[in-house]
Amino acid sequence: MHINRNNRNKPIEILLIEDNQGDNRLTKEVFKEASVPNHIQIVTNGVEAMHFLNREEEYQNAAHPDLILLDLNIPKKDGREILKEIKENPELKCIPIIVLTTSQSEIDIKSTYDHFANAYITKPLDLNEFIEVIRSIEEYWLSTVELPSGCRG
Repeated sequence: MHINRNNRNKPIEILLIEDNQGDNRLTKEVFKEASVPNHIQIVTNGVEAMHFLNREEEYQNAAHPDLILLDLNIPKKDGREILKEIKENPELKCIPIIVLTTSQSEIDIKSTYDHFANAYITKPLDLNEFIEVIRSIEEYWLSTVELPSGCRG
């Protein structure tokens, strides 16, 4: 079942897994201006991310994300481990994951696609280019792509 954009009652739920507070603020601001209603939840480390996704501890009532933006280089459990755990979990594996990271490593790029990431984007260092990347994610992933609904069993 796909989300019908014309009849969607609630905003698209986005989980941003990122420890850089500046990137978090900027990403949230760009998505706030998006034409498609959305709601962003932010977690800043890998352990917190898995608690959120599994609705554990303080996240028992967390919204199920329609889309995940994942940095690879985050504390406590890195993005590579998180990606693998999500894609091995039958209740989570259908959530699209966009890796948004500073790494340009060919090993990271290949590994994330081997673990079924849906996209790999290297974060630009230039502020205006970073804003454009976030806008392109919004345009493509929120406005063009049909996201799956009902991923959880």
